[in-house]
Parts: sequence; C-alpha cells; structure tokens
Amino acid sequence: MESLLVAAISQAAAKQRAGRAGRTKPGKCFRLYTIDACKSLEQQTHPEMQRSNLGNVVLQMMKVGIKDLVRFDFMDPPAPETMMRSLESLYYLGAVSDEEGPVGLSRIGNLMAEFPVEPEQARALIASPDYGCSEEMLTIISMVSVPNLFVRPPGMRKQAQECHRQFQHPDSDHLTLLNVFHAYMQAGESFDWCKNNYLNPRGMRSAANVRQQLRRIMERLNIPLVSPPFDGHEAMYYRKVRQALCKGFFGQSARRRQGQTFLTAREQQDVRMHSTSSVTNNSPWVVYNEIVLTRKEYMRTITAVELEWLYDACEAYFEPSNFQEASAAAADIKQLIRTRQMVDKMKRPRSPATSNGEDETPRKTKRAT
Repeated sequence: MESLLVAAISQAAAKQRAGRAGRTKPGKCFRLYTIDACKSLEQQTHPEMQRSNLGNVVLQMMKVGIKDLVRFDFMDPPAPETMMRSLESLYYLGAVSDEEGPVGLSRIGNLMAEFPVEPEQARALIASPDYGCSEEMLTIISMVSVPNLFVRPPGMRKQAQECHRQFQHPDSDHLTLLNVFHAYMQAGESFDWCKNNYLNPRGMRSAANVRQQLRRIMERLNIPLVSPPFDGHEAMYYRKVRQALCKGFFGQSARRRQGQTFLTAREQQDVRMHSTSSVTNNSPWVVYNEIVLTRKEYMRTITAVELEWLYDACEAYFEPSNFQEASAAAADIKQLIRTRQMVDKMKRPRSPATSNGEDETPRKTKRAT
C-alpha cells in the first residue's frame, strides 16, 4: 500500500536548508529544535528510489527495452520485492503481457508509457472512451495532479466551507473536482473568482495547463475525446465517470468497516475518510487517490463505487484467493460470483422438452405383471 508519510528530515537536509540563508545576501538560520534533536536525526535522506512507488519507473524501463529489471544496476537499488510488486500492479492494469514469449509491454502498456502520470491514472485515461467520458477523465486526472486547490484561511473556515459546498458531490471527491473545474472555466479562468470562492488560483491555472498537455497526448495517440450527455442525464453522466475511475484505481479500493472507517481491500489496513472529503454516500466500497499518514491513515480524494464495477475492471485482481479468507471483502466477492453464476444459469436456453413444460428427468414406470 502506498502512503504519504510525514517524516523527520535528515542531518544532510538540515545543512542544505541552512545553506539557503546567506546565499545572495548575509543571513542567519534559526533552527526550531535543539542540538540534541539535530544529532538524533539520520545522517542522510533515504534515496527516492527506495521509498517510492516504482510503477512508473518499471513502465518506462520496459518501454526502452530493459528486460531484467531485478538485476538492473541501479545507483541505489530498491528491494527486489518492490520491483515485483510494481510489475504485478502493471500486470493487473493490463500493461504487461507474456503471451508472446518474454514479459513485455502490451498495447495498453505502450500507450500508458506515453503519459507523464501514474500508471493507474494513465489506465483510467485510456479506458475512459469506453465509458464515453474521456474529457471528464482528463479534467479529473489534471486536478489530482496539482497540490490542494481548496483554501481554508484561519478565522474564515466556515465561509470557505460554505463556498466549497456548492461544488461538492455526495458520491465522489473526484466529481467535486470536476465540478470545480467546470465552474472555473465558465467563470473565464478568473483570478477574482478563485479568490471569492476560496480556491487556489495558481493551482487552478496549473491544472488547466496539465489538462492541455494530456489532451495533446491523447490526440497524438488517437484516443477519442468524448463526453456523455449531461442535461437530463445527470445521474448517468456521473455514473459513467465513476465506472471509468474503477478501471484505473481498482487496486486502491477499500471496504467500509463501520461509519467512516474502512479496510483496504487486500491488505486489510485500517483507514479513514479524510476530514475534507465531501462523500456522504454510504456505499460499502470506495476507491481513493492516495493515503496520508499522520496520527492515523486517511484516504484522500475518494469515490463511492460498486463492487460489480471493480470486479469488471479486473477479475484477476478480485479473485477470492487473493484476499484474506475471513475478510468481508472476500465474502462480498464470493457472493457476487455466486449471484452471477446463478443469473448465467437462468439465462441458458432450455431444452425443447423443458420449454414445453415437460420434466427433463426420466420418470420411473411400473413393469407389467
């Protein structure tokens, strides 16, 4: 499970920060911790390669033809288990295939490697035309790619929350971001409009620029840019977007445990909804954009989904054997599979004898005496 951790800096980072004072003019550095606290810090910062999700790294390495990922000569080699987990994640996303010999990128994998975003986000972008909502997915991926856009100044939190409420969608924080962007564009990308609605104008402008770049990539790859009808079809409009999100974020799913607490689907890790979430839908299943660890682990930017959508997104991932036997998630999946098997059995064409109302089982006849 990938998490954003709040961690202490290293001594090397502390010295680097102190060096910023006096770089252009004489200055001083005031450290807000004791000398003993500084000495207790680690000497060096752990390399990014050893503490980050390597999904995108593995994808790009395979794109340039590197086959032996585990034995590749990294300057700071990550754990082999991390590489294998990233490869497994790409397999479930449909990015790698071994049907034609050695493991390599599939057609979808080659498309995913063209996008400068996380593999899950790239997969959602590629799948979105199948749900008729590629324009909306472009917006959502752009909005989650920039820092927090909602501003809550001290002493004005209530006013800010009132302004933000007009954009909120009860089923999804992703859809809330979509509503914000639509309103921003309708306001002519106005700086004053952002200020009046307690939104970060620089972040909104950055999201618009990211969207333009991703749109050009989709045009170059001949991925259809479509949008479902909205007027009179609001429920179906938002439903299609939520289904398309499942295609990329099924691996970042969680099942409700009680109230606002959840268990991640496969790892069974306790997580909670972030306090800034607008989701009020009590759906048992959600997908999330990231997990932030402070005192507790919080899901940030979540969407209520249905288990059926997740299962359709990747049946191999949701095999019951991949989950803890006694977990509620495994029980839900087994029930879904049984229900589908029963429906399929009922849809099978019956024999002519059965259709005429006759029993298929042979009847016992009495022998003449």
